Amino acid sequence: MAIPDVTTAEIARELDAAALEPLWMPFTPNRAFKRAPRLLVSAKDMHYVAADGRRILDGTAGLWCVNAGHAREPIVSAIQRSAARLDFAPTFQMGHPDGFRLAAELAALAPGDLDHVFFANSGSEAVDSALKIALAYAHAKGEPERALFVGRERAYHGVGFGGISVGGIPNNRKAFAAQLLPRVDHLPHTHDPARNAFSRGRPAHGAELADALEGIVARHGAQAIAAVIVEPVAGSTGVLVPPQGYLERLRAICDRHGLLLIFDEVITGFGRLGAPFATEYFGVMPDMITLAKGITNGAVPMGAVLVRRGIYDTIVDATPGGIEFFHGYTYSGHPLASAAALATLAVYEEERLFQRAAELAPYFEDAVHSLRGRPHVIDVRNTGLVAGIELEPRPGQPGTRGLDTFVDCFRRGALVRVTGDVLALSPPLIAERGHIDQIIETLGESLRHVP
Repeated sequence: MAIPDVTTAEIARELDAAALEPLWMPFTPNRAFKRAPRLLVSAKDMHYVAADGRRILDGTAGLWCVNAGHAREPIVSAIQRSAARLDFAPTFQMGHPDGFRLAAELAALAPGDLDHVFFANSGSEAVDSALKIALAYAHAKGEPERALFVGRERAYHGVGFGGISVGGIPNNRKAFAAQLLPRVDHLPHTHDPARNAFSRGRPAHGAELADALEGIVARHGAQAIAAVIVEPVAGSTGVLVPPQGYLERLRAICDRHGLLLIFDEVITGFGRLGAPFATEYFGVMPDMITLAKGITNGAVPMGAVLVRRGIYDTIVDATPGGIEFFHGYTYSGHPLASAAALATLAVYEEERLFQRAAELAPYFEDAVHSLRGRPHVIDVRNTGLVAGIELEPRPGQPGTRGLDTFVDCFRRGALVRVTGDVLALSPPLIAERGHIDQIIETLGESLRHVP
């Protein structure tokens, strides 16, 4: 399927300044963007088309989500059929077949007894749902005092009040600090460039950082803690790969004190590391997994929580009749999202995209580490098909070098992700070696030219 043509008139309308002004853009410097907009008007497979007609190689799978490539015909067709057949169905006291089908397929894909699914509409909602499930589980067990959550510094768990409370990115929290959840503590982050710079895969040093959880338990008491939530690979903060033994140690401490362990796999789920979920890639079993992004290939908003059977049974069995869990969303398991997700899972399986990602990962690793020694590069870190290239900040101007490099890459025809002075790469799982070469070549040229 060819990339759809965009007429000059359509492009002109998109670029009209008055038309841009009403939109309050998320996580964007609005005034600066509207002075020099970067607009995408269509996409197919590995490429976007910009408003000026240039093809832009997608080095970030959209926003970590388009794992199967853009505008895939089976997914598009499934959404179209669903819209024509069942545009909406309530899921409070009602249901529709695709929601049950999708839950069954996700449960079959997940490891162990992570075999119950609660649907949401985003990663943010999935995180807040998981936190509520943890509290409901404590109540169902007769332990309502278990109400404290443990997150981690530099973590990103979405933008709901629950997510920013357990999250640890300062700029996401500071304007809202007066109303964050009151009972939250944080583990230290695992970024240790002095010992781990330019690690290939899991860094060797830092497993002992998990022991900070023992200090938190000692400070609050195990009986006060409901759950610990971490990203197996912290993505939005700049790709922090867990040290060898770190996740295993967290799991052991949680087991020792009866704490739930939640993995936020909004980014790592659905093949990003070469496995269905990071829990399998790292060999560590959590009690819940939050999902979004790749669940529908980014085509329709959807989130979900995978929950271990014992948690579901405990909550449901504690209520002899009526509603067991007072939580949900109008669009939980929306028919279009369910259809998109079912088609996406079929594409992943039929094209062996998770295995393909695992096979491409060593080539990707060599490619990203070839940037070592380029101007301003102070670290490269990677695992699976995700990498972070950290740049030395300009004195007194943190983040500006990263942003300028991001903009220059776009000008040269490649889309990368920027977080402060870290450039992140996470190409669609359909990428060929030539695409990887082009992304790295473009990024290398930008590093040579951006001061």
